[in-house]
Amino acid sequence: MGEHFGVATFFVFCLLALSANAREFRITARPGSDITGELSKLFKEACQCVDKSTVLIPKGEFKLGEIEMMGPCKAPIIFVLQGTVRADGNVNGKDFWVAFRRITNFRLNGGGIFDGEGNASWRANNCHKTSLTQCKRLPISIRFDYITDGKVRDITSLDAKNFHINVIGAKNLTFEDIRIVAPEESPNTDGIHVGRSDGIKIINTNIKTGDDCISVGDGMKNLLVERVSCGPGHGISIGSLGLYGHEEDVTGVKVVNCTLRNTDNGVRIKTWPSAACSTTASGIHFENIILHNVSNPILIDQEYCPWNRCNKNKPSSIKLVDIKFKNIKGSSGNKDAVKLLCSKGFPCKNVEIGDIDITYNGKDGPATFQCSNVSPKLVGKQCPKACSSPVTKLPGH
Repeated sequence: MGEHFGVATFFVFCLLALSANAREFRITARPGSDITGELSKLFKEACQCVDKSTVLIPKGEFKLGEIEMMGPCKAPIIFVLQGTVRADGNVNGKDFWVAFRRITNFRLNGGGIFDGEGNASWRANNCHKTSLTQCKRLPISIRFDYITDGKVRDITSLDAKNFHINVIGAKNLTFEDIRIVAPEESPNTDGIHVGRSDGIKIINTNIKTGDDCISVGDGMKNLLVERVSCGPGHGISIGSLGLYGHEEDVTGVKVVNCTLRNTDNGVRIKTWPSAACSTTASGIHFENIILHNVSNPILIDQEYCPWNRCNKNKPSSIKLVDIKFKNIKGSSGNKDAVKLLCSKGFPCKNVEIGDIDITYNGKDGPATFQCSNVSPKLVGKQCPKACSSPVTKLPGH
């Protein structure tokens, strides 16, 4: 009977809040406090309200431990972060710090900062040097799992221990005006990783980090990346694909009107040789890309095998179809301006190269354009001349 009384009392509270036009669930702890428990309680309460509600973290700095905010909720949720939340140094807990899961009609905004406090933890991250099954996985800063009809706007992710933002199972989710910051030497700090989702937009976002600015995993459909500034970092990457069995196709990726500065790679697609699956990546379109001192500006790498963790003698079984690189201009940080290294087993199909103008002024120049197992369709100007250079191996291959 007590349980029924509690539910009824909370329902009345929500109705009173609505009648007073005050559907706000606000953190009341003082700055400097640990708000993990209070935030968990407030989110659960807001999630049970029958009309739209707001969860608010006000200005100030707060401590925040691992927290999972789980739907489904009875009505739309707005999560407003005005202050700064700081993670602790724990690297032995769950695989995430903050997780938003199974919420429909979700909004996150407010101009605040998620500070992952990764500096002390990066030396424990050896995943870029060893087998993924053996390395110590550090927590992802912010997870968005199975979010439907959501928008994340005007937030900052600072110094993530691992990925800054990870998206899986989402439908119609937009990221806009996001700021992502971590040192160039921070390992595995991908800016935004998306996979197994449909209808994701990443717009007007600034990413400076130690790994891929944006990385696209298997199962991604209908992704738009527009007006993104990337650098430092490892560029904008489709993949790597083919490391695991039961991966799903990637289709419909548009990367347009983006700028890359001082990155280790530009726009690239990477798949593993001796892949554990046979999937297809298709409808991938890079257009209107500006480069400033970008190494490997345009890259298809179907021999991706960092730290020799695969059988290079078996060609990649990932099929690449309908790929376009158009109007990509600027300066390269090395002579390998364009490398299209496709699979011997499944050569790339319907690759179009249009209006490429990439310069390189290094002493070992001039810039090169290499092709392997691909016959691209050429449109407009090509500088350097398409497929005119002998194929060389990438560093680390």
